[in-house]
Amino acid sequence: MQQRTLGDRTVSAIGLGGMPMSIEGRPDAARSIATIHAALDAGVTLIDTADAYHRDAGEVGHNEELIARALREYGDTSEVIVATKGGHLRPGDGSWTQNGDPTYLKEAAKASAKRLGVEAIGLYQFHRPDPKVPYADSIGALVELLDEGVIVRAGISNANVDQIDQAHEILSGRLVSVQNQFSPRFRSSLGELEHCAQRGIAFLPWSPLGGIARSGDLAANHEAFARVAADHDVSVYQVTLAWELALAPVVIPIPGASRPESIRDSAGAADLVLTADEIATLSQA
Repeated sequence: MQQRTLGDRTVSAIGLGGMPMSIEGRPDAARSIATIHAALDAGVTLIDTADAYHRDAGEVGHNEELIARALREYGDTSEVIVATKGGHLRPGDGSWTQNGDPTYLKEAAKASAKRLGVEAIGLYQFHRPDPKVPYADSIGALVELLDEGVIVRAGISNANVDQIDQAHEILSGRLVSVQNQFSPRFRSSLGELEHCAQRGIAFLPWSPLGGIARSGDLAANHEAFARVAADHDVSVYQVTLAWELALAPVVIPIPGASRPESIRDSAGAADLVLTADEIATLSQA
């Protein structure tokens, strides 16, 4: 599978988003583990999660624990990087809240490391800015986590260009990733994607297929993507991910999956080559 750079490491160009395995409508554990194993078999070496990926109150870290179990049962996963996040919370009623307090973030990271069964988290990302806490203070927690060896690499999520630059400066150039929403339907993060490309920072589109509720509408709502998919005799999902990969060499989409066949199909996008005309058509669609 095509590779991309994540700080000092190379990872697969397509990652696996674990969120659908732990929130509303989640499958049973056996199918989730089979999905993670299918991703590993396909060459995926980046798995995305967060302590907030859970459904009910009292099960914080459900997805982290699920991924840790799947990795233990698989065998050699020394090449796999698990990226998790902190600072975004789900009380268990379907809502989302923020907590960017530095003390909280440091404790959350240590709890995530324990659930993942690792001495140091491969990539830890500040999940979402907290309007009640200065952004610099939250990023300062990442600096301390790096210096203390709790995390190996630091990233941010749901950030704008100014926040990317601020985090990059506070981290003394050690910012390795930005995880923002980006898809054919949601392109408002294109500026952040291009900024990351200029800085050499990995850009991880979340919901790269439009989100759990909307991914099934890709072909119907985006005729150009469906047409290119038909020309290549592949799924519209593969075309979408291949288009995102073609936008910049720093892009690493992390499509969510809850079935083995879904992640196998998504992984195929890493080897799908689109023409310059196709890329331009999809970018203008």
